[in-house]
Amino acid sequence: MSLAGKTLFISGASRGIGLAIALRAARDGANVAIVAKTTEAHPKLPGTIYSAAQEIEEAGGAALPIACDIRSEDKVREAVEATVARFGGIDVCVNNASAISLTRTPQTDMKRYDLMQSINTRGTFVCSQATLPYLKKAANPHILTLSPPLDMQAKWFAPNVAYTIAKFGMSLCTLGMAEEFRKDGVAVNSLWPLTTIDTAAVRNLLGGEAMANTSRTPEILADAAYAILNRPSRECTGNFFIDEEVLRAEGVTDFAPYAAGPKDGPYSPDFFVPDDVYARTSTKLARASA
Repeated sequence: MSLAGKTLFISGASRGIGLAIALRAARDGANVAIVAKTTEAHPKLPGTIYSAAQEIEEAGGAALPIACDIRSEDKVREAVEATVARFGGIDVCVNNASAISLTRTPQTDMKRYDLMQSINTRGTFVCSQATLPYLKKAANPHILTLSPPLDMQAKWFAPNVAYTIAKFGMSLCTLGMAEEFRKDGVAVNSLWPLTTIDTAAVRNLLGGEAMANTSRTPEILADAAYAILNRPSRECTGNFFIDEEVLRAEGVTDFAPYAAGPKDGPYSPDFFVPDDVYARTSTKLARASA
């Protein structure tokens, strides 16, 4: 498996999961367009498009930092054209950028609602749409979206209707586009973690240090994404992958290196993971699924 010479267009790649996916590809010598808003360091959000570019190049890849708010269709299309001008094409689109607000309906103001819809669902749609003409020309084209399985149970919606709609909207893009682009040989899949991931969102918005210590590192998603993006696009599409299951299928049995805290867990289960996935995992979870 190798992504050498491939060009990845990754939204939200300045930190966290997006950067981890970029760095894994860079180790092969891939080209990465870092499509994100952060151009100046933030005290609670480490990393900028420029620091990410430096890390990618140090890892062996070629980087193109692009300041882009994916809520703007024009900016996304400019970012795509800049990527093609620099690298000659696009092989992979990774829809990673996402906004989160775990608020109940009365506490969700419409500005926050619109933000999540614009970045999550709309952003996924426009990035996929804008890269599609170049993906169709690629040898093994993939669209990979960081979004959950479509487990349509009320328990996932009731605590935070607006956020769930926005995340499931990303997954609906996968569901529809996988079939729409099947004849073109463009793979469209989603990837989601079994456990929480130690990111700025977990540390700043969710469970803080305590949850971070029962999480896994972004590298587990990076390795799972790497495995998916190396699969034949005409044979691997329309899937809602769980990171651990992808890696087990690749022969991985030791997940301790991915632990952000104690190597033997327990780990906090992530949102939106179907009950049957929990039922078949041997991973020690911190609590029963909701």
